[in-house]
Amino acid sequence: MHYALDENYFRGYEWWLMKEAKKRNPNIILMGLPWSFPGWLGKGFNWPYVNLQLTAYYVMTWIVGAKHYHDLDIDYIGIWNERSFDINYIKVLRRMLNYQGLHRVKIIASDNLWEPISASMLLDTELLNVIDVIGAHYPGTRTVRDARLTKKKLWSSEDFSTLNNDVGAGCLGRILNQNYINGYMTATIAWNLVASYYEQLPYGRCGLMTAQEPWSGHYAVEPPIWVAAHTTQFTQPGWYYLKTVGHLEKGGSYVALTDGLGNLTIIVETMSHKHSRCIRPFLPYFNVSHQFATFLLKGSFSEIPELQVWYTRLGKPSKRFLFKQLDSLWLLDSGGAFTLELQEDELFTLTTLTTGGKGSCPPPPESQPFPQVYDDDFDVDYPFFSEAPNFADQTGVFEYFTNIEDPGEHRFTLRQVLNQRPITWAADAYNTISVIGDYKWSNLTVRCDVYIETPEKGGVFIAGRVNKGGVLIRSARGVFFWIFANGTYRVTGDLAGWIIYALGHVDVTAKRWYTLTLIIKGPFSSGTLNGKSVWKNIPGSCRGQ
Repeated sequence: MHYALDENYFRGYEWWLMKEAKKRNPNIILMGLPWSFPGWLGKGFNWPYVNLQLTAYYVMTWIVGAKHYHDLDIDYIGIWNERSFDINYIKVLRRMLNYQGLHRVKIIASDNLWEPISASMLLDTELLNVIDVIGAHYPGTRTVRDARLTKKKLWSSEDFSTLNNDVGAGCLGRILNQNYINGYMTATIAWNLVASYYEQLPYGRCGLMTAQEPWSGHYAVEPPIWVAAHTTQFTQPGWYYLKTVGHLEKGGSYVALTDGLGNLTIIVETMSHKHSRCIRPFLPYFNVSHQFATFLLKGSFSEIPELQVWYTRLGKPSKRFLFKQLDSLWLLDSGGAFTLELQEDELFTLTTLTTGGKGSCPPPPESQPFPQVYDDDFDVDYPFFSEAPNFADQTGVFEYFTNIEDPGEHRFTLRQVLNQRPITWAADAYNTISVIGDYKWSNLTVRCDVYIETPEKGGVFIAGRVNKGGVLIRSARGVFFWIFANGTYRVTGDLAGWIIYALGHVDVTAKRWYTLTLIIKGPFSSGTLNGKSVWKNIPGSCRGQ
């Protein structure tokens, strides 16, 4: 909802992503968590709790719309990603959901730290009753006493966030086990799912797999995918951890889970300190060494005749195995006992389930650099309100837009559609920006037809060698060529506009199309407006996008 009364359930890629996930696993759990909020909810303040009813209504309509327009059931809803919570808002949200008949939608809070939410719940019975799950981000496998005293489900509701090489895989393998062993967390949610953004942006390749070349179609199934498979292929939401979990004598850990129907899955990991450090938090030193571990199945599990065995070894490519099925363990003559020989950086899954599989796919297309010559007229058969391929929005929202009033060459456009600054999650920029291209480029020409919609105060820019993005976007440097509806232009060395290289007057007004060209070659740059030189031979900037 870009403004009040504006409801649109077709913006962005998330609807598509959720539906595709449901096709593959109809039982997958869907969660929503606001990172930012539309500005109108704050009534002039960068704060979503100015009007509790209004913000709760905004969130509730998203859940209702997901069902009405896409047949998607949202199972859990959060408060505000890694930011303050408001006790009264959480209560209002629960009442709003119940009033709409959404009793089944559960609330997670607060998607930040264990405290102060846990203590607040212990001091407020109503708050305790309306929160279903305490979610913490990057807990380092640890929780706190207050959180355990609430008797609520404890989740690591955002974790991993680490480069998807072998160390990242080791990080995931360790925390998937030890988040429960050390902190009783029954869910670990990895951020992010697929690294589908330019690698030089913050958290480059911090996804379970990588697919960052839409122009080539190349992708890479990285080791964290197979580490996750050791748990996710052999358990489901609703399975129970057994009490017999813990740390191995010479380092590493083991967990065991059951569906309560006789199936058993045991996951053993021996991730070393050096090869399992996550991006956060700091990991205290520990040692892992060669060892033998003996397991004894008791009770009803003592009658299990056979366990499937899946194996991963991380490290040097020559010695690496990723999710390999080994010979089964036969237990009929052993009284339910078996012994594993364990080295550093290994994962074993032993399970009664026979449904595991690595699968096979044709190899992906070869990796290719971003095209050296790239143009887009946005006249494509893409759905309304979607983003254009290859563009990565950093601040603001750029969508395909069909201008039905323009019968000419500008009927199909890419339009920045936000009309006010949102209630922000991170310190984003005051100027909207979307990046595209290759960070290796140095000499380049950027040409773009631009249109200023807002009279007097409106403006637009094109830029090259932009060196930052994401949460660092407001400090981005580069060469920025601006024109404004008041008839001025400016050349700056940064997005914030502090470093001014040139300024002056041009024949520009709102509601008209102009062609801007920026040429950067070596240490100098120049710019033209409708083919006429406006400035030239201004010192350039460092390399960027």
